Amino acid sequence: MEIEPLYTIKLNCAYCSEEYQTSRVRPSLKKAVRTDSDFCCYYKNENPDYYVVRICPHCGFASTEHSADQLNDAQRAQFAEKIGGRWEKRNYGGQRTWKTALETYKLALLCAQTIGEKERVIASLLHHIAWLYRYEAMEKEELRFLSFSLESYIKVYELEGVGPNNAKLLYLIGELHRRTGNFHEAVRWYSRVINDKSIIDAAIIRACREQWTVLREQMVAKNLGLPEEMREPS
Repeated sequence: MEIEPLYTIKLNCAYCSEEYQTSRVRPSLKKAVRTDSDFCCYYKNENPDYYVVRICPHCGFASTEHSADQLNDAQRAQFAEKIGGRWEKRNYGGQRTWKTALETYKLALLCAQTIGEKERVIASLLHHIAWLYRYEAMEKEELRFLSFSLESYIKVYELEGVGPNNAKLLYLIGELHRRTGNFHEAVRWYSRVINDKSIIDAAIIRACREQWTVLREQMVAKNLGLPEEMREPS
């Protein structure tokens, strides 16, 4: 007997406090067939990324598990003015297509920007939207949202600074620079991870070294001048 890939959970909305249900993919079925260098995953069956965003059908407040649990008065007023007052009731609680998944992410992004959500949450939403466009080979839109997410990740770095727990953030900034064609900037960010002795995340350091090699090959193929640290000794 085939297992139903989705199950439902109950949540209470951070804005209107109403209870609602949303779907998730069963953990036992979350098996990626491959993963891109910026952590975009591909799945044989139901894609768990389609179900990251939870949307209250009563008021339209969209969030993820990393969003704020409660809203302050200013946030509530902003949401009511910009989104809540215009919401036409609809339910995203069941199975989602690529199109409905994109709708949920764009609504979550709008909500996050409206209430002044944490920059990490906004960066992640922008990055996930880029992945959705990548799934459909919509390169122009993918690159547009990769650029937006890159700007947002840099803001996170500026707010939080460098620390041993930020190795993945530094790597992502380097990798998104590479993917958007900012090759010399990519070198700079990869170098930070490789040369910072306080960073001990072996998997991220290895990823930086691997992408350093990829980047070097790209720059040579495009006849771009290699920065000194990339040149091989004569």
